[in-house]
Formats: sequence, C-alpha cells, structure tokens
Amino acid sequence: MSAKHESRGQGGPGTTLLLALGLTAAVVGCTRAAGDSVVRRTGGAADKPFMAASSAAMEQMMKAMAIRPSGDVDRDFVALMVPHHESAIAMAQAELRYGKNEQLRRMAQEIVVKQQQEIAAMRLALR
Repeated sequence: MSAKHESRGQGGPGTTLLLALGLTAAVVGCTRAAGDSVVRRTGGAADKPFMAASSAAMEQMMKAMAIRPSGDVDRDFVALMVPHHESAIAMAQAELRYGKNEQLRRMAQEIVVKQQQEIAAMRLALR
C-alpha cells in the first residue's frame, strides 16, 4: 500500500484483518517464548496455575480478536484492542495471585488499572 493510502486510512477491509493476524502472531510468539523460558527455568510445576491462567487469557483473547472487519477502522481497532487489554489484565491478575516479586506485583497492579482505563477511554471515544 502506498504512503498516500496509508495517510488517508484507506486499505480496505483486508488491511484490518491482516493487522489483526499480525498482532495475533506477535502476541502468541511473545507469549510462547515467555512461557517456554519460565517452564525451562523452574521445571514447570510451580508455574502450572499461573501458566494455566495465562493460557486461558490468551485463548480467550485469540477468539475475541477474530473479528470480521466492519469497514470502520476505529471500531475495528477498539474491537481488537479491548480483548488484547482484557488478556493483559487477566495475566496481570494471575501475577498478583501467584507471583512473589513485589516489583512485578506492583507493575501488574498498574497494568490492571491502566488497561481498564484505556478500555473505558476507547469505548467512550466511539460514542
């Protein structure tokens, strides 16, 4: 797509789908890599509840992000980002439930608050 089309936000409905697929692949790749390193480092047993909660959050996110482009880029953006943020919240809540590192627990709490605020702001922006 040319810069001219990108600056005007014209890319057709397929562009949103491609963006969603790219975002999804990046998120899944990062999560798998992070999960793999956690399992290797700890042997997996201590992390099973955390990984189960995180995997459930990712699975729900992937289902929710499988949208049909509406033709409205703003609505599609929100439709993709809300489940992404909800998954981040669920993973942060799993860190709060199972994590021990106080610095990471504080960061997780901030993630919960900020992601909830961003979800609310995105929904309000569509009104």
